[in-house]
Order: sequence, then structure tokens, then C-alpha cells
Amino acid sequence: MGAAEIGRIDEVIHGRLRLGVMVYLAEAEVADFTELKTLLGATQGNLSVHLRKLQDAGYVTIEKSFLNLKPLTRIRITPAGRDAFRAYLDALDKLVGRKG
Repeated sequence: MGAAEIGRIDEVIHGRLRLGVMVYLAEAEVADFTELKTLLGATQGNLSVHLRKLQDAGYVTIEKSFLNLKPLTRIRITPAGRDAFRAYLDALDKLVGRKG
């Protein structure tokens, strides 16, 4: 039943900040670092660590550039990230008994 789904919970996504990033990017597709930092109430260092975990998993890409001579870091959800997020939500639904 639902408890069998616990093994399907993606631990890369499951952390509070990483989940917040994925929720936001699933809708927005792309966000800049400062936007995510403010939205999630994260410190720069903490958000960087969590974004690196998502990037290492292939769930987001991180693009660095400059805008008006200021650094700009943009984070974009990947197709693999979108699929993983859908699977994560499906596993949660099954875990709490809403599906299947």
C-alpha cells in the first residue's frame, strides 16, 4: 500500500530548500539566484549547496553570466528534473493513499 512508496521518495528533492526550488521551477521554468534566495529565505551559502545537489543529480542547470557588469546566476529545471519531480509527487500521493 502507501508505505511501500516510501522507497520511491527522491531524497535529492525531499529536502526543504531543494523541494522549494523544484516547486518554484516546475512553474516558472527558470529563476535567478537572488530570486530563489529571497523566496526561500535561504542564505547564499546554503542555497548554493542545495543547488549543487540538484545540479549533480541532473535536475537543474546553472548558468552564470553578467548583466550590466553584475554577476547573474540563473537556474533552470531540466527535463530529467521535471520527470523526477513528477515521480516525487506521485510517490507522495501514493504514500498518503490518494492514488493507486
